[in-house]
Amino acid sequence: MSINRVMQVTTPGAPLELHERPIPEPPAGHVRIRVEACGICHSDAFTVENHWPGIQFPRVPGHEIAGRVDALGAGVTTFALGDRVGMGWHGGHDGTCDSCRRGDFITCPSLQVPGISFDGGYADYALAPIGALARIPDELSAAEAATLMCAGVTTFNALRNSTARAGDVVAILGIGGLGHLGVQYAAKMGFHTVAIARGAEKGTLATALGAHAYIDSTTQNVADELQKLGGAKIVLATVTDASAMAATIGGLAIDGTLLIVGATPESVPVPPITLLGARRHVAGWPSGIAPDSEDTMRFSALTGVRASIETMPLERANEAYAKMMSGKARFRMVLVT
Repeated sequence: MSINRVMQVTTPGAPLELHERPIPEPPAGHVRIRVEACGICHSDAFTVENHWPGIQFPRVPGHEIAGRVDALGAGVTTFALGDRVGMGWHGGHDGTCDSCRRGDFITCPSLQVPGISFDGGYADYALAPIGALARIPDELSAAEAATLMCAGVTTFNALRNSTARAGDVVAILGIGGLGHLGVQYAAKMGFHTVAIARGAEKGTLATALGAHAYIDSTTQNVADELQKLGGAKIVLATVTDASAMAATIGGLAIDGTLLIVGATPESVPVPPITLLGARRHVAGWPSGIAPDSEDTMRFSALTGVRASIETMPLERANEAYAKMMSGKARFRMVLVT
């Protein structure tokens, strides 16, 4: 291929536009990825709608990238041509802030995000710093791996770094793009897994994903049902509905945590009295860095965790993005080139 097709945001809020660009050359310390698949994440709306400060347009969205190393920049010795690699939300850091000095790169105030800070994966080719590259295991296809670069690592990393231990009650709020992976990870990690969603019909899906119990938030009191199970050590909130998050707090066990990974600007109403007596917590968890993504993919390959995906070709990015934003995707849309 002699050109780089990209689906770019030229005017925020307008449809993505298909453009042809020269194939980029990787600078020192970078590789060029021949993109094979790029997941569509709800956070891509930050770019499409210009909800992130400082984005320079035109910009190519996409931070769930999977493909092969196609070219090496100067000084790159740890990757070779043809290596299968992915890149997620973490696309680089400044290396000088307090977080970076402690190795906590994902909380770097100058975090670089593909598709926001620089052009992402809605394209035939993408550039990536080697510090952001995760190696893809052979057991996963490019489309399967792409979804794990953000949705996967976010839920997996949040659960494995939580205070929950095997046998504890862990509830996953929402069975959507993140939640359907969260249920699988929780079950495979040995938690007493409870899925919470709207509608009785989702109970069958929850069971198929590995949940031991299902709570229909439209007909049941979520907090009461969790308490009947002994209280949740963790409620992993994958939804963006702040009121739905708040409804779970009374169902937390002593020292239980509402762990939020669903990005929303809404305020979560938390009466302090619901926290005090049981030492409950409300916390958030960001995504992860390349080694976290590699751990996520290895665990997924080992245990059979997979995202439910629908693929579309790059040029249908507008259709795929609209389906994701409408909530009609079941459950991850992936562009393939």
